[in-house]
Formats: sequence, C-alpha cells, structure tokens
Amino acid sequence: MKTFSARPQDITQEWFIVDAKDKVLGRLASKIAHILRGKHKAIYTPHMDTGDFIVVTNVDKITVTGDKTLKKIYYRHTGYPGGIYSRTFNDMLDKAPEKILINAVKGMLPKGPLGYAMIKKLKVYAGEAHPHLAQQPKQLEI
Repeated sequence: MKTFSARPQDITQEWFIVDAKDKVLGRLASKIAHILRGKHKAIYTPHMDTGDFIVVTNVDKITVTGDKTLKKIYYRHTGYPGGIYSRTFNDMLDKAPEKILINAVKGMLPKGPLGYAMIKKLKVYAGEAHPHLAQQPKQLEI
C-alpha cells in the first residue's frame, strides 16, 4: 500500500465563517489552526497547504478564562534599544481586537513559507460585517 501525497490539483479550498462571540480564545484558536492547516481533511499532507479559508467575526466579544484579562500581556519591540512596548489583554481588546486572535493562531501554525501562506487564509473582523459574502462561506460551529 502506498502513502497518499496530495498534489496541487487534488486540493480544493472551501470558505467557512465562525462567530467568535463568547468563545474562549485558546480553544477557538486551536480549532482554527487545525482547519487552516488542513488536518480535518483526509487528503492532509504535511508539506502542502491543504487547509481552508476562515472568516471570523465578532472578535471584539472574545473571552479568556481566569484573570488573564489583566495579567495576559502582549509585547512588541521597535528594534531600537529600549523600544519594548506592552499591552494587557483588555487594552488590546479595545485598540486592536483582530490582532489577539491572529497572534494566537499564528503561534499554532508552522513557521516558514508554508505557515505564512496559511495565516493569509485567516480573515478576522471585529464586528458582524465582512466583505466575503461572494465566496458563500459555510457556517462553522466551534
């Protein structure tokens, strides 16, 4: 019996929509990373991008467990000496709620060209509206 390896013409990508309202950040991010990677398909091949597109709405209503709203800190650095900045989860939720989910999912994907291609298939929006109605995304319950 030979091992199946997906070829580019075998891969079909679908569009899914997820409502993040009242969902826990880590659990939602792991499910999204699983689908972006393509592991839910029978034709999954580690070196190919077999995953689907995901549109996530209502990210501004996402939750975390425990006291992470005050203790979870996001860091970024300008590249200059002393140029480190930090924000708590609540600050990020007010300023840029999309970056919360993108950072969580990006950490769960492979690093390198394949992972960079996978994260581009994630579309995140703070509100209910999104511009991807033409793709006819299917509702995905997580």
